[in-house]
Amino acid sequence: MAELPKINIITAGHVDHGKSTLIGRLLFDSGSIRPEQMRKMEDLAKEFKKETFEFAFVMDKLKEERERGLTIDIMHRPFHTKKYYYTIIDCPGHRDFVKNMITGASQADAAIFVVSAKTGEGVQEQTKEHAYLMKVLGINQLIAAINKMDTVNYDQKRFDEVSEETKKLLKSIGFDTSKIPFVPVSGLKGDNVFKKSDNLAWYKGPTLIEAMDATIVPPKQPTDKPLRIPVQETYSITGVGTVPVGRVETGILKVGDKVVFEPSGATGEVKSIEMFHKKQSEARPGDNVGFNVRGIGKKDVKRGDVCGHPDNPPTVAKEFTAQIIVLQHPTVITAGYTPVFHCGTASIACKIEEIIAKIDPKTGQVIKEKPDFIKTGDAARIRVIPTKPMVVEKQADIPQLSRFAIRDMGQTVAAGIVLDIVKAK
Repeated sequence: MAELPKINIITAGHVDHGKSTLIGRLLFDSGSIRPEQMRKMEDLAKEFKKETFEFAFVMDKLKEERERGLTIDIMHRPFHTKKYYYTIIDCPGHRDFVKNMITGASQADAAIFVVSAKTGEGVQEQTKEHAYLMKVLGINQLIAAINKMDTVNYDQKRFDEVSEETKKLLKSIGFDTSKIPFVPVSGLKGDNVFKKSDNLAWYKGPTLIEAMDATIVPPKQPTDKPLRIPVQETYSITGVGTVPVGRVETGILKVGDKVVFEPSGATGEVKSIEMFHKKQSEARPGDNVGFNVRGIGKKDVKRGDVCGHPDNPPTVAKEFTAQIIVLQHPTVITAGYTPVFHCGTASIACKIEEIIAKIDPKTGQVIKEKPDFIKTGDAARIRVIPTKPMVVEKQADIPQLSRFAIRDMGQTVAAGIVLDIVKAK
């Protein structure tokens, strides 16, 4: 499997438009889920009196599964075509969508944007929000799946209507719709997902999976950028020493490298690198590795630190300017608000020192300078001061470490990217 290029893909779109069912169908038809697992899901769906939900259960069965300690965590279920090795991140609701998208282990390279063709559905509030969010977070490769075609008798006119509506929305945000395939599908019945369907004989284009293979370009591996490894855990292993573990976001780590961890400033030398319990001579972007570092103790490195090379160390911010979009907040956000910012593996309380400007999320134009407050749905540029040293990078330099989620009261309040940084001395 290592030979195929890897693509991380998310599903986006309004909450009841059939995202999970569509993914369940993709996984089932691609052979990633065995028929007996599927039967188990069907029985469960009957038990829950939701007979049409068996495919959704493939993705959504998780909560009970985790509680029962079963191992089929289908949240990040891989499947492959002749061309790519895909990992799907199914993001059920808004909250998880954002958290997965920004702080999840994988950054999405592309999205399946799901819009329901069912009468009375089409483009809705959350469809719009997810579209903005994809734009703010820099996901530009989209496949539009016009789902639930079975509910409108596979009517071409309805497909054209919903496609037009979706195109208008995406264009208004700044997507180039000439590069986005619009594919009529039924996740529930399986029409046009993996297999062509006679029900959609009028449609001459590719199936969903063909459109994905034809449209998506794998991301260029950021090996030319400076090394950045956000540390997830640090272990002290008898007879080996201190072993930080994390995913290489950018750059290349080699045995013998001198490394520095920020914000602590601890330095050491890489003695060995392991991936999946095999020794490696180097680690590249996307690799999850453990690496033994001589010259540091377990207490010197913790989750949230970022490893880099001393000649281009991770950037510790005294303050930074960011662009955010407010996803959900019960009241309003004003200067002085101090929620928790999640960036890489770090979660640090940061104070929003000033709201510089409210901006139009579609165009980036300033709507209002120095507004008194911002609320759900608003996009803004803000100045932020972390309450303790924190590593962040500029979007223009290392986008992988410029994205963050803002959480408060147990939910994701906002999402954003770092535009500029004042470095800590």
